[in-house]
Amino acid sequence: MTDPILKVEDLQVTFDVRPRGAWPWTPSLKLHAVGGISFDLNPGECLGVVGESGSGKSTLARAIIGTVPTSGGKIIWQGTDLAGMDERNRRTHRRDVQMIFQDPLAALNPRMTVGQIIAEPLVTHKPDTPKDDVRRMVAEMMERVGLLPNLINRYPHEFSGGQCQRIGIARALILRPKLVICDEPVSALDVSVQAQVVNLLKDLQKDMGLSMIFIAHDLSVVKHISDRIVVMYLGRAMETATSQTLTTRPEHPYSQALIASVPIPDPVLEKARMRPVIQGELPSPLKPPSGCVFRPRCPKVQASCALERPQMLDLGKGHQVACPYHEAHDVLHATA
Repeated sequence: MTDPILKVEDLQVTFDVRPRGAWPWTPSLKLHAVGGISFDLNPGECLGVVGESGSGKSTLARAIIGTVPTSGGKIIWQGTDLAGMDERNRRTHRRDVQMIFQDPLAALNPRMTVGQIIAEPLVTHKPDTPKDDVRRMVAEMMERVGLLPNLINRYPHEFSGGQCQRIGIARALILRPKLVICDEPVSALDVSVQAQVVNLLKDLQKDMGLSMIFIAHDLSVVKHISDRIVVMYLGRAMETATSQTLTTRPEHPYSQALIASVPIPDPVLEKARMRPVIQGELPSPLKPPSGCVFRPRCPKVQASCALERPQMLDLGKGHQVACPYHEAHDVLHATA
C-alpha cells in the first residue's frame, strides 16, 4: 500500500478579529475557521470536501496551499511537515500544489493575454525555460483543456465563464503539479457548463495521475468526481467515507440532511421520501457551541453532547463519524 501524498493532522486555523468600533485596548476575538481536521490523501485520489457556506472549506484549502497561517496541527506533504519548511522549500511546494478558484473571471488578470496567464507559473518557477518551449507548452495545454491555440493572444473578457475556467485549469496544470485543489470551481457556472468542467477535471486527473481535493457545497457534483468525501460543519469534520457509502448510507444527522437535499430524478421517489430538515442557522465561528458544534441544530441531541467534543468513531472500511448516537439512514429511498 502506497504512503499518502498528503496527511493533515488536527489542523487548526484561527483569526484575530477586532469588533467594529472597539477601543484600541479591547481584546480581539478568536474566529475559529478550522477547528481540528484530520485526513489522508493518497496518490491519484480525489477527496471531496462538502458543507454549508461558512464551514471552513476554503480556509482549509488555503491553509494547505500556504496562503493562510495555521494555528495548530500538521500538514505533512510527502513526509515533510510544511510548518518546518523554509521559504525556498515552500516555493517547491507551491510548484507541486496548485489551485483552481471559484470565480473564473476574477481569478484572471484582465491586462494579460491568455498565453501570458497560462505561462505565468512557468515564468515564475522555471524562468530558464526557452520562450519557444513556453509557447509550445501553453498551446499544448490549451488544446488539452478544450481551448483553440489560436486564441492565445486574446484577453479574459473575450471568453465565457466556462472558457475562463478552462484557462484557470490550464494555468494550474502547466507545471504538472502533483496535487490540485479545486475551490468550488463550478459554482459560478451554468448547470450545463458545470458537467463539462467536472468531466474535464475527471479526465485530466486520470490522464495526468493527479491527486485532487474538490471543494463544493453541491453533493450531486462532489459524488460524481470524488473517491472519498469529508463532510465539514463549522470548521470540523462530521463524517468521512467513500463517495458510494456516504451518498447511500450516511451515519451523521448533518450528512443525512445534506444528502436528502439532493433531488432524485424520479418524481415518485422524490415525492415519497423523507427529508431531514436542519432547524436554525449556522452558529458564529466567533462563539462556537461547546461540545459538538452541531448540537444546537441536531435532531438527536443529548445532554452529553454539550460536555465534550465527539471523537471520530471508526466504522470500518474508511468510514468515520463524529457522533456517538449515529445511525445509518437510507436517505435516497426512505419514505414517510
